[in-house]
Amino acid sequence: MSAYRSGKRTWCDTGFYPVVERLFEGFDQNQSDVLLVDVGGGLGHDLHELITRYQSLPGKLLLQDREEVISTLEPSIKFQAAAHDFFTQQPVQHARAYYLHSVLHDWGNDDCVRILTALKPALKQSYSKILLNEIVLSEKHASVAATSMDQLMLVLGAMQERTESQWKELIRRSGLKFVDIWTYPGVAESVIEIELED
Repeated sequence: MSAYRSGKRTWCDTGFYPVVERLFEGFDQNQSDVLLVDVGGGLGHDLHELITRYQSLPGKLLLQDREEVISTLEPSIKFQAAAHDFFTQQPVQHARAYYLHSVLHDWGNDDCVRILTALKPALKQSYSKILLNEIVLSEKHASVAATSMDQLMLVLGAMQERTESQWKELIRRSGLKFVDIWTYPGVAESVIEIELED
């Protein structure tokens, strides 16, 4: 994963996802002291990037992955780590954001709906967000990087990258609301923001 990410803009870089405006502003300790839960976050690469770019964070960061992954981590003073199966109900209630990076492209549509549905009981209406950091294929002029990854996912396990309309359909099936998509020029991945339905 680190080789794949090397030299690329990340979701929390200036000009990509507006972290300050969408996450920091409006953060409410009375809802939860957790700013962001990195669901299926591996060794915490994304959390390290967030910490590097923003020295002062308004709340706690939490990394979740399988027990066999979490058990390999050295203790960190920068974020907490906990074992969690993302097919089961999310135990951390009312965090500002639940972040999934390149998780759903590994799964078929029905499993993606299960993963998203497992997050719903933890969300606070009009406060919590789900952030999907995934490739969003263009309907007409997909980039070489995006289509190459789509082909690779197909070969590796009949998995896929998805178009905007396919992402919106998954979100709808999960009973959630699509908010917006943020992209950065030349970067294959985008950030899709989701909330509870009104």
